[in-house]
Amino acid sequence: MADTNGTAFDIVVLGGGSGGYAAALRAAQLGKSVALVEADKVGGTCLHVGCIPTKALLHAAELADHAREGAHYGVHTTLEKIDMAGVNEYKATVIGRLYKGLQGLIKSRNITVFEGYGKLVAKDTVEVDGQRITGQNIILGTGSYARTLPGLEIGGRVITSDQALQLDWVPKSVIVLGGGVIGSEFASVWKSFGADVTIIEALPHLVANEDEALSKAFERQFRKRGITFNLGVRFAGVTQDDNGVHVSLEDGKTFDAELLLVAVGRGPRTSGLGYEDQGITLDRGFVITNDRLHTGVGNIYAVGDIVPGLQLAHRGFAQGIFVAEEIAGLNPATIVESGIPRVTYSDPEVASVGLTEARAKEVHGADNVEILEYNLGGNGKSQILGTQGFVKLVRQKDGPVIGVHMIGARVGELIGEGQLIVNWEAYPEDVASLVHAHPTQNEALGEAHLALAGKPLHAHN
Repeated sequence: MADTNGTAFDIVVLGGGSGGYAAALRAAQLGKSVALVEADKVGGTCLHVGCIPTKALLHAAELADHAREGAHYGVHTTLEKIDMAGVNEYKATVIGRLYKGLQGLIKSRNITVFEGYGKLVAKDTVEVDGQRITGQNIILGTGSYARTLPGLEIGGRVITSDQALQLDWVPKSVIVLGGGVIGSEFASVWKSFGADVTIIEALPHLVANEDEALSKAFERQFRKRGITFNLGVRFAGVTQDDNGVHVSLEDGKTFDAELLLVAVGRGPRTSGLGYEDQGITLDRGFVITNDRLHTGVGNIYAVGDIVPGLQLAHRGFAQGIFVAEEIAGLNPATIVESGIPRVTYSDPEVASVGLTEARAKEVHGADNVEILEYNLGGNGKSQILGTQGFVKLVRQKDGPVIGVHMIGARVGELIGEGQLIVNWEAYPEDVASLVHAHPTQNEALGEAHLALAGKPLHAHN
């Protein structure tokens, strides 16, 4: 417990983002005295410059598209203008409400918050602005930053997602360097807001970490929306002047636009924090842990974006809860990385959990994997919404469903059932016997499992 100086705790958490604050909240719930050290604002990247603000922009973008397309549904609406000041005010209001709620939650659990830049100075000590805070256990959760490429300087018309979220105007044209989740989401927003968008991706596909069938369908729908992209060739360089940016690729192609968004992923925020000085192993800046998130040094654990793997807020939450329970002696089950759901919130949305077809064949052998695709053309609610896409199931032959992959409007809202199916190792017959409400998009999951169980209803197979 805390001593008379208030600087000794059961647990000191360095970083107040998704992983850090989740660990602090759960540890306090379990009766531990907790110090939470944060240099900026609790909530971290996700709340302030990541998940929440980008999804607010995407919702505004969806409304813009609906206004343009209303006549298709017999509702004659027009889009007058995109007022970025108004959009940013709405975005800030959402963040503000959530931030206030989180602050209240932390206060209600009697967590001591130290505002300032923390550094690990001993195996049981974090120093903040000259003050030393000791903990029987230390949890590192210092998060990530928007990465760039070697030699590619951020400034002027060359921006990252941090600057993109603060723009108070809609660019006429944008080049997005990187066709992963972040790049695809911003491309989707700007296209909806009226910009010309070109994506440059060195890998062979957009959203390349997804099942290839999803990536190809995603590219078709982006092409249909008028979003252009160049795949399989690496970025070579950029210059900028008063007219805009001028980007060149290694094959000699050039592209011009008002802005270049660098969306090549996020790097771990571990430099200069004293980790290596205490014997913690880093690999390309990431903290290496065992499967129980222990660093191998003292009672030091790591969570969230600094641990190699998916850089997702909900993974951070899960890891934070896991470590708090581990310290409390509850022996929680380890987190299976493939069982963490993944969503790209663009138009169309992409949502998946479990193994891709290619990975499943690597793990189980090509002859031991079954695939089924259910087209949303057979789903009533998807027809009402005017969306296209499909549900793809990957099954171990005569065994459970090991992958659920979806593309289409709002499919991110379906991944909850998908992750239950995969993580509870459900067989197609198990899900086929469950009754899904009609007409919902959720019904598409039921229909896909009916088909995979050999008794399709609204499916031509």
